[in-house]
Amino acid sequence: MAERSARNEGMSDVDAVTRAVLTASRLLVAVSARSLAEVEDRVTLPQFRMLVVLSTRGATKLVALADLLDVAPSTAMRMVDRLIAAGLADRQVNPHNRRETLLQLTDEGRSTVEEVTARRRQDIAGIVERLDPVQRLDLVTALTAFNEAGGEPAAPVHDDDPALHPLGWTDLPKGHTA
Repeated sequence: MAERSARNEGMSDVDAVTRAVLTASRLLVAVSARSLAEVEDRVTLPQFRMLVVLSTRGATKLVALADLLDVAPSTAMRMVDRLIAAGLADRQVNPHNRRETLLQLTDEGRSTVEEVTARRRQDIAGIVERLDPVQRLDLVTALTAFNEAGGEPAAPVHDDDPALHPLGWTDLPKGHTA
């Protein structure tokens, strides 16, 4: 049906898919914004990205964290300072190299990531439940192919799966942001 609609509007299949993905991305941004609404007085979206990276990678050096987020170390330091002030992250001396400082989540930071992720998962599940079973399977196939084409690793089956790269940001070419 979408193919016929695209042909009727004079769009190529690439244009039609691009339009559909852009529309879906607006929906996903709205879902993300809603999931952050309860913590927006304490954490911004870029700061939440940092929390997610720390939650998946564990204790991390500032320079590595800045590189993973594709920001300058000074920007990462300001973000870390704000997260520490909010009680969501802290610094510790690297036990293997006393000259290095590692950044890590506090229990409150970990809890924040888990709560936001749970709200996001629940919101997405509510949308997916409105699709019929065939549409769900088609969506899995299409999104899996899309994610693979974009270099995005699959989301974990369980939220506590440490094997996940943090939202694929490290796989983006330089100059691209999530």
